[in-house]
Amino acid sequence: MSRLSEPANNRNRGQRLSGTHTFHAMFEEVPHMPEMRKKSSLPALMKKKEQGEPITMLTCYDFPTAFFEEQAGVDMILVGDSLGMTMLGYNSTLPVTMDDMVRHSQAVRRGAPNTWLVVDMPYMSYQPSVETAVRSAGRFMAETECDAVKLEGGAEMADRVSAMTSVGIPVMGHLGLTPQSASALGGYRLQGKTAEAGKRIVADARILEAAGAFAIVIEVVPHQVCQLVSANTKGSIIISQGSGPHADGQLLIFHDMFGLYPRFKPRMAKVYADAGQIITEGLRSYVQEVGAREYPRCENWFSMAEEEYQELVDLLGKQPSG
Repeated sequence: MSRLSEPANNRNRGQRLSGTHTFHAMFEEVPHMPEMRKKSSLPALMKKKEQGEPITMLTCYDFPTAFFEEQAGVDMILVGDSLGMTMLGYNSTLPVTMDDMVRHSQAVRRGAPNTWLVVDMPYMSYQPSVETAVRSAGRFMAETECDAVKLEGGAEMADRVSAMTSVGIPVMGHLGLTPQSASALGGYRLQGKTAEAGKRIVADARILEAAGAFAIVIEVVPHQVCQLVSANTKGSIIISQGSGPHADGQLLIFHDMFGLYPRFKPRMAKVYADAGQIITEGLRSYVQEVGAREYPRCENWFSMAEEEYQELVDLLGKQPSG
């Protein structure tokens, strides 16, 4: 809903309005609600891959952003554990819990009911054992109505991927820069720079594909390595995140593409609009206008009928003081 505004036919104090009319007049109606898009499906995504049509994927963590992304036609939405940094202010993704992911994913699903929704499995929700992984993934599917889950790691996670897909849970893999393992990787750095490292990434991608992963994110590796991954995997959708154009699709962090994360701007992110600057300017205008008593104005408040006001004054006048 849009901002509150004073009902146009109640700005003259002498007029009375019924309760129902007053309620509806408090809000400006949305002139046109977009039509619901067709529910996405894995076969539809695979068809795009087969036809060479690029697949779009963005992160999302809340209801309004999910609504806008669905209306824009984004193919896949990822509720990333990056919400730990972008939404909760942590310095890494490690403190994010299952409960955090469930709450944000539920909000995103309400905003984007028809987009293919992938939910990140947070740190230690799948690493300890195959059983832990299946239970955690099952909880996400049941409680968030997501379409798939995503986990980080290569060959060492193949048994988790296989177990989850065997019980009907679609799984997306994640190779290259894996934030949950950033400490072991030496920080948030380019991965696969050497021939040996590149070979391991390609091999891991093939192993994840064989285990049943429907898609694999390749994050921050040389574009040549991503190209080789794409050439050596035929059954999985390859999504590039900062790894060049040679993939079936692209992934960006929403907050990076709109200048909404104040701590740093990744090289791989293109800023499509500096919303952070616009928001800051709007906030400063608000502070200035309130300080100068320029806000609120008459169109921002409500009035009661004059006779009701006079009756109220009389009633208060008859009340004992104190």
